[in-house]
Amino acid sequence: MTSPWLGPAPLLLASTSATRRLLLESAALPVETESPGVDEREIEAAAGSLSPVELAGALARAKAEAVAARHPGRVVIGADQVLALDGTVFHKPTDLGAARDHLARLAGRTHALHSAVALVRDGSTDLFVETAQLTMRPLAKEGIAAYLACAGEARVRASVGGYQLEGPGIHLFETVEGDHSTVLGLPLLPLLARLRAAGLLRF
Repeated sequence: MTSPWLGPAPLLLASTSATRRLLLESAALPVETESPGVDEREIEAAAGSLSPVELAGALARAKAEAVAARHPGRVVIGADQVLALDGTVFHKPTDLGAARDHLARLAGRTHALHSAVALVRDGSTDLFVETAQLTMRPLAKEGIAAYLACAGEARVRASVGGYQLEGPGIHLFETVEGDHSTVLGLPLLPLLARLRAAGLLRF
């Protein structure tokens, strides 16, 4: 299969996220990954009064620019996702108890997933944010407990909000408004449009 990618080296993803890598690979793009090595909570603390959308952008930019600084000339993608409910930002739960609390707060409500991407090339950063709106079903304590037992602690702790929509977490939702790749943390359509405009794709 001929790759659509025209860059002199594979895309460099400033992340070790298997989901984001798989999204790029599913689009037939060659990709390498590298941990950005940034402290997300430190960036968030320094961000002060940034909105959830702005915070997602700041995190994505910091990741991309950290990796790009180590690899001059490469095309680098940094991505981050912020879950917000009524302006409150949620983080990955530290344990099953925290996940239970997160899900209880999200149940029966509509929350936003802000997925930011920073594309760095030749010292220039192109930043964009796409948002999906997810409405979770009303959930009783028994339902939350059953979901947590099904998903398992490792999967629950790996995802902001305590769910993975591409896994058992799909059972928790009534509606999802937004592109699937945005929900998964890497909005592919706007990213591909930017790569195409930069002359990095065959079609």
